[in-house]
Amino acid sequence: QVQLVESGGGLVQAGGSLRLSCAVSGRIFNIDAMGWYRQVPGKQREVVATITNGGTTNYADSAKGRFTISRVYAKNTVYLQMNSLKPEDTAVYYCNVERSVSPYNYWGQGTQVTVSS
Repeated sequence: QVQLVESGGGLVQAGGSLRLSCAVSGRIFNIDAMGWYRQVPGKQREVVATITNGGTTNYADSAKGRFTISRVYAKNTVYLQMNSLKPEDTAVYYCNVERSVSPYNYWGQGTQVTVSS
């Protein structure tokens, strides 16, 4: 049974920092990429940052220059360092594993990030 276990969310003041962690438990193969998404009530889930097996990173425009995604391949763990947080970063953040074979995606349970002004 594959599970994605997230941690690191919480309440922080604007301008502060948080570091999210996501560890994959269980045997999993054929990971193409890992990433972080976020969702606020009433809106679609949106990508924040992704990192491929080759180390290529991609960021949403809103995250560029403030967030950094990193990965420890041997541990199937992905991190999201978030700096200079803004109230508009408030959301539930989800960890994602993307594969080229079915099942194509795994999701974590989500971790709440709240940024106060």
